[in-house]
Amino acid sequence: MTADADVKVNATGTAAGREAEEAARFHTLLAAFEGQPAATGGQGKDAVNEPMIRHWCEAMGDANPAYTGPDAIAPPTMLQAWTMGGLSGHAARSSAYDELLGFLDGAGFTSVVATDCEQEYLHPLRPGDVITFDAVIESVSPRKTTKLGTGHFVTTRMDVQADGELAGTHRFRILKYAPAARPVKRPPAQRPRPVINRDNQGFWDGVREHRLLIQRCTACSTLRFPWLPGCNACASPDWDTVEASGAGTVFSYVVMHHPPFPAFDPPYAVALVELAEGVRMISNITGVPYDKVRIGLPVQLEFLRVDDGLELPVFRGSEG
Repeated sequence: MTADADVKVNATGTAAGREAEEAARFHTLLAAFEGQPAATGGQGKDAVNEPMIRHWCEAMGDANPAYTGPDAIAPPTMLQAWTMGGLSGHAARSSAYDELLGFLDGAGFTSVVATDCEQEYLHPLRPGDVITFDAVIESVSPRKTTKLGTGHFVTTRMDVQADGELAGTHRFRILKYAPAARPVKRPPAQRPRPVINRDNQGFWDGVREHRLLIQRCTACSTLRFPWLPGCNACASPDWDTVEASGAGTVFSYVVMHHPPFPAFDPPYAVALVELAEGVRMISNITGVPYDKVRIGLPVQLEFLRVDDGLELPVFRGSEG
């Protein structure tokens, strides 16, 4: 190795070392927020109630009888729903959490994305329960590099009480990051491939034959989609299939603008389509501009070949 090369290696190593030291110092400042409150003395805007439970179950397609009747409980996964502040927010949010986010913004980590959540259920919630909650900044990660960019994961833990008794915990994690430089544009990527297993193999076999197959429980005749190993109404493992007519309406939808994904060209509409048979499935809407998609829009099944190795069921709408 030449003397010039030695100088370059030493200079690079020193620069990398300085950067690592600076990142460590910055994380020490962030770690000081750990254990500080993110929300204190919060109260749910509504008590646990049957209408919200009904809306949730209808949206999720969950017909479990435990969520109806005089002894009804709320679906456990609604835990966070009872704490949401809506458009007006909550006065319980702490200055420490806002200060942490502002601190990250000031350091250039101006973008944010929710990454995941974890919930633990200690006892069921029932209509009439009054919900209160407290939240704490549980952890702030060292600097991490992701495909989105470099930043820090911030985890908060919310303790949810029902009439003063701890009912469950909700951990929510975000990434505050500085967006990575956009890569050089490459040829269009392939769509992600579906994960096919023994529980949904029959559905994808039907797609290859241009048939949209819905599972039907042979014990109680309940139709279900997506495909599951057992009936969510009576728990029977036995089933057969019926072929969908292909007619449906848009039950709900979103227009995807950001973030961009390989093989997708935003903006585009993703809809929850209610089939004529009564079940719902998520797919793309074709045939109309994304800004013309509306709830109640009639759609018809078609099969779209997205590349040489993949064909997908989508729904064509009409502006007429």
